[in-house]
Amino acid sequence: MNEDQVLISTHDLSTAGLLRDGFKSSGYSTDLVTPDEELSAEDGAVLLVLTGGAEQGQSSLVIQARDKLHIPVFIISSQPLVAEMSQDVDEVFDNPSLISDVILLGMIEALERVVQIAPVESTVLVTGESGTGKELVARGIHALSPRRHEPFIAVNVAALSDTLLESELFGHEKGAFTGAIASRRGLFEISNGGTIFLDEIGDMASSTQTKLLRVLEQQEFHKVGGEKSIKVDVRIVAATNQDLRRLVSLGRFRRDLYFRLNVLSITLPALRDRKADVPTLVETFVLEASNRHDRDFHGISSDAMEILVNYSWPGNVRELKNLVESMVVLSPGRLIRPEDIPEEVRAGGGQALLPAL
Repeated sequence: MNEDQVLISTHDLSTAGLLRDGFKSSGYSTDLVTPDEELSAEDGAVLLVLTGGAEQGQSSLVIQARDKLHIPVFIISSQPLVAEMSQDVDEVFDNPSLISDVILLGMIEALERVVQIAPVESTVLVTGESGTGKELVARGIHALSPRRHEPFIAVNVAALSDTLLESELFGHEKGAFTGAIASRRGLFEISNGGTIFLDEIGDMASSTQTKLLRVLEQQEFHKVGGEKSIKVDVRIVAATNQDLRRLVSLGRFRRDLYFRLNVLSITLPALRDRKADVPTLVETFVLEASNRHDRDFHGISSDAMEILVNYSWPGNVRELKNLVESMVVLSPGRLIRPEDIPEEVRAGGGQALLPAL
C-alpha cells in the first residue's frame, strides 16, 4: 500500500466520496479536507483535488498546496475559474461526469511517475495494452508540466499512411508531391512550445523514424520537399502496445531512436491485473454516462458485478467504459442482473460489444 496521500476537498461531498473510493482502490490513502482546513507538509500528500470552489476566488487550499506542500492541484467544477486561481491550478475538469478521468490519472502505477516526470523536459515512453489509458497519461504529463498553457497535439501513427504521416508531422512545401497545391505547416511546427503525443510509435516507417530522430537530437527538421531547417521546441511523449525492444532486434525500429524515446518510461497495467479497480470504474462510468445521456440507472446486482470483476477485459478500461455506457443507454429500468450482461463476458471469453438487455 502506498503511503502517499491524495487530499480531496469537501466542497461537493458526493463527488468527494467517489474520488476517495477511486483513489483508495488504486492504492492511495486519502484524506477529506474542508475548504478552510490547515494542511500539513508532513502528511506526504502528492495531489490536491478540489471538488468545487472555483467561483470563490483564490482558495486557501490552493495557496497551501502551492506554497507549503508543492503539489499539483486538480479542480472539478462547472464554474469558470477566477483569474487569480487559474494560474495555480494544474488541471481543470469542468464537469462532474469527468470523475473517471481523475481516477484513471490517479492509478497508483502511473500517478507517481506522472507527477515526477511532468516538470522535466525529457522524452517519455508510455507502454501498455490498448485501452489502458496511454493518451490520458500523456495529457496528464502535459497538464502538470511548465508547457501546460501551450498546445497538446495527439497523433495516432497507425491511422496514417507513411507519406501522409510524414506530411502531417513535418508539413510540406508547395509541389512536394501530387496534390500539394500549397505549403502547409506540420504538427511539430504547430505544437512548438508544447507537447506532441505519438501513439502507436512502433508502426512508424523507418524514413519517418529518421526525421523524428533528428528532431530529438537537433530540435529541427525539414518540411517534405523543403530545404530550410525549422527549429522547434517540442516535448515528445510516445506510446506503444508493442515490444519496442523486439522490434529493434528485428530491425523494424531504430535502436538509437528507441533509446532517445525511452529516457523516462511509464508502464500501464492491464485491467485484469487490477481487478479491485473495476467496481469503482463501473460506478464512475455509470455516473458519466447517466449525466451525458440524461438516463436513470438502477444499479448492478452483486452477482452481475462479480462477473464484471472476474472478466479478463481484453479491451481494458476502454472496453469496460463502452460496456457500461451501453448498459446505461439500454437499461431495462431495473437492477442489472447477470443475464443482462453479454454472454461473452459471462463466459469469460472475447471482447464485449453490447449488453443482452
